[in-house]
Amino acid sequence: MAKLILNQVAKDFGTGRAVVSGFSLDVREGGFLALLGPSGCGKTTVLRMIAGFETPSDGSIHLGERLLADASRSLPPEKRNMAMVFQSYALWPHMSVADNVGYPLKVRGISGEAYKIKVRRALSTVRLADYAERRPADLSGGQRQRVALARCLVTSPDVVLLDEPLANLDRHLKQEMEETFREFHQRSGATMIYVTHDQSEAMALATDVAVMSEGRLLQVAPPAEIYARPEGPMVGGLIGRGAIITLPVMGGERQLEWDELEGALHAANVDGVDILVRPEDVVIGGEGVPATVQSVLFEGERYAVKLALGNGQMLRAYSRVAVVPDEAVHVVIRAGWRL
Repeated sequence: MAKLILNQVAKDFGTGRAVVSGFSLDVREGGFLALLGPSGCGKTTVLRMIAGFETPSDGSIHLGERLLADASRSLPPEKRNMAMVFQSYALWPHMSVADNVGYPLKVRGISGEAYKIKVRRALSTVRLADYAERRPADLSGGQRQRVALARCLVTSPDVVLLDEPLANLDRHLKQEMEETFREFHQRSGATMIYVTHDQSEAMALATDVAVMSEGRLLQVAPPAEIYARPEGPMVGGLIGRGAIITLPVMGGERQLEWDELEGALHAANVDGVDILVRPEDVVIGGEGVPATVQSVLFEGERYAVKLALGNGQMLRAYSRVAVVPDEAVHVVIRAGWRL
């Protein structure tokens, strides 16, 4: 395996506006990278350039020492030793599960005992060895997705590309497939790049999260780091359910505690810097600053509360006890992150 490197990659489809611009990223060997961003931000275009379905307008893509593509040349997809999983699974309905999985091997001229061993091993990895002779129509959505994963694995690809593979599944099946993807990554050791607009999927699955907006890469970091220390309001707004408030905070520290935040919250002047406050860091009650409950949503194990501060800025909080709209409360902000 080798590191995948994107160097100042750009893509312009001739409209005069670049869909992807100045995109540079090193994907660690054997890592699981989630490419996260809103619809239309260019993440699928990046994936298609990595796969070889699109050619960069500028920049270059390398796999180790090998040049995959630049503005003047591009290796075709079949010569990149990559595999792709689509939303639709793309299985042949008239073929058995084993034949679907083994199809890429037949294209490469592999047959006989070597063919059988590779197919059996791939099906075993996704726990579908007992389903080899069934047809896709006889399988659940989750099982079909696992067949698509086995088909990826059978050729021992350097990189597995996944284009929003859970978008068409219901919530319970999504949770089951997230576990399957994690297990697949651990057992296969493949480098995986996963495109999604769902930040909860990205945080649950990835070893690294790359956040995109309007064709540009904003930040790359492990999930815990990008959640705790996002760079800028766009990343802070995309990751988690925090609120961004503006406070006249002095000093250069980025991690802020209650003793620093309390004085700023009491200040009449709202000019200052953007502070990201996570709902788990907002405590309702005690000797805090006054706030008014704007809305309450019961989520089963807790209440999600939207609060208005005295200066009109909004916070989000969680509460284990019921509060009601328009109720006057006090809040303490245990921590905030300067954006």
